Amino acid sequence: VWCVQRCGSVNYCQSHLYSTAVPRDEITVNYRHGLPSITLTLPSRKERCQFVVRPVSSTVGSFLQDLQNEDKGIQTAAIFTADGYEMPASTLMDILLMNDFKLVINTIAYDVQCPKKENSSNEHAAEMENMKSLVHRLFTVLHLEGSQKRREQDLLDKIDHLKEQLHPLEQVKARMEAHSEAKTSGLQWAGLALLSVQGGALAWLTWWVYSWDIMEPVTYFITFANSMAFFAYFLVTRQDYTYSAVKRRQFLQFFHKKSKQQHFDVEQYNRLKEDLAKAKESLKRVRQSLYLRMQVEELNEKN
Repeated sequence: VWCVQRCGSVNYCQSHLYSTAVPRDEITVNYRHGLPSITLTLPSRKERCQFVVRPVSSTVGSFLQDLQNEDKGIQTAAIFTADGYEMPASTLMDILLMNDFKLVINTIAYDVQCPKKENSSNEHAAEMENMKSLVHRLFTVLHLEGSQKRREQDLLDKIDHLKEQLHPLEQVKARMEAHSEAKTSGLQWAGLALLSVQGGALAWLTWWVYSWDIMEPVTYFITFANSMAFFAYFLVTRQDYTYSAVKRRQFLQFFHKKSKQQHFDVEQYNRLKEDLAKAKESLKRVRQSLYLRMQVEELNEKN
C-alpha cells in the first residue's frame, strides 16, 4: 500500500528538480547476486543506506514506503520518469529499473542512472522465464490451497457450532415426535375400533332385529354420508383422503400443539437445520476442489 503523499504537480517537482544541485552519484544502483540494490543518503540521519529490491514482487509504492519507514524525516517521496511523468505506485521495480528515473524526497530531486543489464543468451532467458512462471504457479497454488484450508477449517468450526446449538433442540424434538406418533397411532386404532363397532351394529340390526330389506337403505345412506365426509375433507384441507396423508396431517397437528406447550421454536430449529445443510454442502465443494487440485498436481508431476 502506498502511504506517501504526493509532491504536487509535475511542473512543481520539475522546478525543484532544476533548482537543486545534487551530485549524480548521490544515489547509485548496483546488482549483486542478480538482485538490484539502491544506495542513497538519508536526509535526516545523513548516512548512507542500502535497499535491496526484489524486482518481481517489489513495487514503487512499497519502495517509497520503505524509505519513509527507515527515515521518519521524509515527508513526501515520489518517483518520476526522465521525461517528468510520475510513476504509479503499482509499477514493478523491475520495470522501473530498466530506464533512468528521478527520485524526489521532500523538496530535493535526485537523478538516478540505472546500469544496463547484460544481454543474456536465449537459452538463459528461456530458463529465467520458466523459473519465474514456476515460482508464480507455486505461489498461486500455495496461496489458494492455504485459503481453501482456512475456508475448510472455518466451515468445520461453523458446523460444530451449529451442532452444539441443535443438540438440545434435537432431544426435545425427539420426545415431541415420540409423543405425537403415539397419539396418532392411538387415533388410528380408535378409528378402526369405531368402524368395527359400526359393522357389528349393522350386522346385528340386519340379522337379529330387522331384515335386509329394511337395513339396505340404511347402509346406502351411511355410505353416501361417508362419501360426503371425504369430499368435505378435501374441500377443507385441499388434499386427497388417503390414510398416509391423514396420518401425516394428524401427526403435524399433535406436534405443533406439543411444541407450543414446550415452548419449542420450530422456526429457529428449521433455520439452524438449513444453515447446517448449507455449511455441509459448502464443505463438500471445498473438499472436492482440494481433491481435484491434488489430482491436477499429480498429473503435472507425471508429465
